[in-house]
Amino acid sequence: MVDLHHKFPIKGKMTSKKILVVDDEEDLCEILSFNLRKAGFETDVAYSAEEAYLKLKNNYDLLLLDVMMGAISGFKLAELVREDYSTEIPIIFITAKDRENDKLQGFGLGADDYISKPFSVKEVIARVNAVLSRTSGSTNSKKENKVQGNTLLFNAIRIDATSKKVTLGGKEIKLTRKEFEILFMLAQEQGKIFSRPDILDKIWNDEAYVMERTVDVHIARLRKKIEPFGHYIVNRSGYGYCFDPNNED
Repeated sequence: MVDLHHKFPIKGKMTSKKILVVDDEEDLCEILSFNLRKAGFETDVAYSAEEAYLKLKNNYDLLLLDVMMGAISGFKLAELVREDYSTEIPIIFITAKDRENDKLQGFGLGADDYISKPFSVKEVIARVNAVLSRTSGSTNSKKENKVQGNTLLFNAIRIDATSKKVTLGGKEIKLTRKEFEILFMLAQEQGKIFSRPDILDKIWNDEAYVMERTVDVHIARLRKKIEPFGHYIVNRSGYGYCFDPNNED
């Protein structure tokens, strides 16, 4: 049981740090979210690892993860966070599992702290403040966009120019050849605007009877296939398209 004194807000450090609480117990999420907000944090909740994974694009400063959830455990989610988003974002596991091997597994995944149930909200806030104080100099936003050989990495999106494959969170996304070529061209020169005639010329080359509308259709399909990151492909009205991994719209 959680400390029932949760109704009395715990005063903490005033901060704009963003915390994502992940637990399949809705009441517990509500309690933690309420008190964390009263302590000065921006707080969001997710009731499953799958929901949390999609929300991680919002750049959180710390994750509070329950271990025992549905199809994807907190341990597995932590692995995905480290692989696809950030190696730096602090993670605190909250769980009823307090066996030594479980704690070792959590710390082996890069956890910064481990809180066993039952706990008091006061303890949680104290540990959150302590972890954020230790990691305040870290880069705990999403993983930086970078190039590894012939592979482009943008958060959870991996574009491999050699194999002509795109993966999202480790799962391959089935793209047509034209869709892959458009995505690779835009991502390779992120921020550069390509007009529709530019895209037609580079992707369709000399193919006859291809209209500019064809570009819009392909990009619309491409955006859907790479959700929740489809908004990275931006339509600069009147100019064309560009790939902007910093776009939050």
